[in-house]
Amino acid sequence: MNTTVEFENKTKNLIDDLKSVCANYGLGNDGNEFKIITQVFLYKFMNDKFVYELKELDPKLKSANDVESAIASMGSNDFELLVDVRLDENTAVIKPEYFISSLFQRQNEANFDQIFDDALLGIAKDNSDIFSVITEGGEKIVLFENISKYVTDNRDAFCKALVNKLVNFSFQKIFNEKFDFFSTIFEYLIKDYNTNSGGKYAEYFTPHAVSKIMARCLVKGEVQNVSCYDPSAGSGTLLMNLAHQIGEDKCTIYSQDISQKSSNLLRLNLILNNLVHSIPNIVKGNTIKDPYHKENGELRKFDYIVSNPPFKLDFSDYRDDLDSKENNERFFAGIPNIPKNKKESMAIYFMFIQHIMFSLKPNGKAAIVVPTGFITAQSGIGKKIRQKLVEEKMLAGVVTMPSNIFATTGTNVSVLFIDKENNEDVVLIDASNLGETIKEDGNQKTVLTHEEEERIIKTFTSKEVVDDFSVVVSYDELETKNYSLSAGQYFEVKIDYVDISHSEFENKIKDYHNNLESLFNESKKIESKINKNLKSINYE
Repeated sequence: MNTTVEFENKTKNLIDDLKSVCANYGLGNDGNEFKIITQVFLYKFMNDKFVYELKELDPKLKSANDVESAIASMGSNDFELLVDVRLDENTAVIKPEYFISSLFQRQNEANFDQIFDDALLGIAKDNSDIFSVITEGGEKIVLFENISKYVTDNRDAFCKALVNKLVNFSFQKIFNEKFDFFSTIFEYLIKDYNTNSGGKYAEYFTPHAVSKIMARCLVKGEVQNVSCYDPSAGSGTLLMNLAHQIGEDKCTIYSQDISQKSSNLLRLNLILNNLVHSIPNIVKGNTIKDPYHKENGELRKFDYIVSNPPFKLDFSDYRDDLDSKENNERFFAGIPNIPKNKKESMAIYFMFIQHIMFSLKPNGKAAIVVPTGFITAQSGIGKKIRQKLVEEKMLAGVVTMPSNIFATTGTNVSVLFIDKENNEDVVLIDASNLGETIKEDGNQKTVLTHEEEERIIKTFTSKEVVDDFSVVVSYDELETKNYSLSAGQYFEVKIDYVDISHSEFENKIKDYHNNLESLFNESKKIESKINKNLKSINYE
């Protein structure tokens, strides 16, 4: 078995073991389970990363049989010198008394649950400057919290069980692995927790195929030192794919999301994917009502923006607050009215599209997941948005995805690509017939093959015309079609002509005549029967 695959399986087994511990203590499918699993997993990852980095810096540690014990036996001055001067600032500092091996040795002490929690809280405090997510109000959401509190009884035993699962596992061998490995692990880690659990805010996981297509179509060639933004980031799948396409060391991530859960998951994703430098830019807050990221008193502009915003959401509580002079330019196409019924159907994605357009640099590019109905709407806010995209020549194209590309929603989706420098033609792709339907967790889902993904990417980036699949149209053509962005409306209608003999023609006409005559006779019989039955009906 491939070493990477083998380790991937071991990592998944660790996650399963942690979930098993939670289940044994009454926390299976509990609302707090994800907090425990993700925090304990992150604790283990950061513990091993710190030890690994110190080992690489100090030859004596590298040759030690027990590295953690060797670190613990270092003098305080030597330890601080090694950490302060030589350690990469993106690596969390962990005091030896907080090592998992240290906790393992102390597991039989009284009040071990307190010892365990103190270790997590101590690490969070020591690293709060770099590793904290902030709220729109400026409050810090630190790395860890007291997790034993989620267990009613036997807290000592619960914490012991967690430590015993962690101590026999090590991440040391895979710190040089790249995005593909960690994206797989991350998805496995959160797969049970990144869904709509009955609340009104659905934190859907953007499929990797969609994320990859968006990133590959968006980024062309080498780029350096760019800003990447997602105003509804969720757990960060889109941002991670974008950063990987650009290069994690060549971009800075910015995000905002109303969900604290999502912001915590995104932080975990950044840590796993070597993007710690961007954690201070992760904000928990309402992007539409209170956009956080600003520069010189104005909303910050970005090089790249990706987003899979919520499509419909009740924002009636603050809808009227948005209708202000200061928002006139940002929400140029208007704000959805509050319906009398079904307030939850308010099309909040219109607000996100407008916010994204406003947040792009003069040479900025964006990719946004939208309901497919948006690309053909004949009136209203949707049409006004498309009209601006066309008239100001800031459209790159649209890819219409297969139905059920998201297993969690039946809404058909397309990806809208914006490019403020595209003065040339626009590419429209209809990929709705691609993919294979599978069943996932009781839901129908369409999965694209690798070849199909590559076909979409190649067709889009090369602006290739393919019969019944893609068209390349001018801005003028889009205007004549009422700004429709549906590829199907631009496909050529083809009529196939077949040469047949006179006798073949006569025979076909005769067959058509006979079939029609038979159908007419059958129709008369049915009509007669209906009339007869109607006459037999009496009032009683």
